[in-house]
Amino acid sequence: MVEAHFHTKELTALFGDIAVIRSVDLTFQPNTVTAVIGASGSGKSTLLRCLNRMHELSPGARVEGSVCLDGEDIYRPEIDPVTLRKRIGMVLQHPTPFPIMSIFDNVAAGLRINGRYARSELEDRVEHALRSAALWDEVKDRLDGGAMALSGGQQQRLCIARAIAPRPEALLLDEPTSALDPIATHRIEELVQNLKTEFTVVIVTHSMQQAARISDYTAFLHLGNLIEVGNTQDIFTNPSDPQTEAYITGRFG
Repeated sequence: MVEAHFHTKELTALFGDIAVIRSVDLTFQPNTVTAVIGASGSGKSTLLRCLNRMHELSPGARVEGSVCLDGEDIYRPEIDPVTLRKRIGMVLQHPTPFPIMSIFDNVAAGLRINGRYARSELEDRVEHALRSAALWDEVKDRLDGGAMALSGGQQQRLCIARAIAPRPEALLLDEPTSALDPIATHRIEELVQNLKTEFTVVIVTHSMQQAARISDYTAFLHLGNLIEVGNTQDIFTNPSDPQTEAYITGRFG
C-alpha cells in the first residue's frame, strides 16, 4: 500500500486570461476514493488534468497555485512531466487502447517508457497490472492478440491496467464509465473499490449515484469554484452549502 499525500493549494487553471477553476484547495486522503461532481462546464475535467500536468498541454493554458505530491510541488520547473505521470496515472472518458499493439504491449507501454526491464520482470508486472484491473482471467490466453478485439468494458479495464502498471501513487479517472453499459459500469465500480487499497483514487463522474456508491469523499464544483468537500455520506445527506443541496436534489445542473 502506497500512502500518497496529495493536495492542491489555491489552484487556478486558465486558458489565456479566462479562469476555468479558481483557488481550489483540496486534499486527497491516502488510499481513498474522492469523487468530483458538478454540472457540465464546472471545471471537473480541467481540475483532473491539472493534477498530472495535462492541462498545460492545451494552447494558451496555464496554472497558478500549486499541486503537491508527498510535499513536492509538481509544477516546479525541474519536474519532468513524463516522469511525473509515472507517479500519477490517468484514464480518460473513452477507452483508448493503442490500436496497433497487442494486449500485452498495451500494458507494457508505460513500463517501457519509464525504464528497462528484463523480460521476466516485464511479464510479472503486466500480469500484476491485469490482475489488479480484474482482467487477467479474461485475456491471459490471448495476450498477443489485438487490444481492439476486446469489448468496451474490457478496453477500459485494459487502460486502467496500463495506467497502474508503473505503480503510481495516485490514479485519476475522468468519467471512466460514461461510454459503458450498466454491466461494464458495475465491473469498473467494483474495480475502483479494490484499487484504493493500492492507490489514492480521484474520479470525475457525471453520476451522483455513482459518486455515492463508490467514493469516500466528494467534492462539488460549480462554475469553477469548489463549493463544498467532505465525507460522501455527509455531502449527500446533510450538505452544508445551499448550492450543494440544490445540485444534489436536482434544482439546478
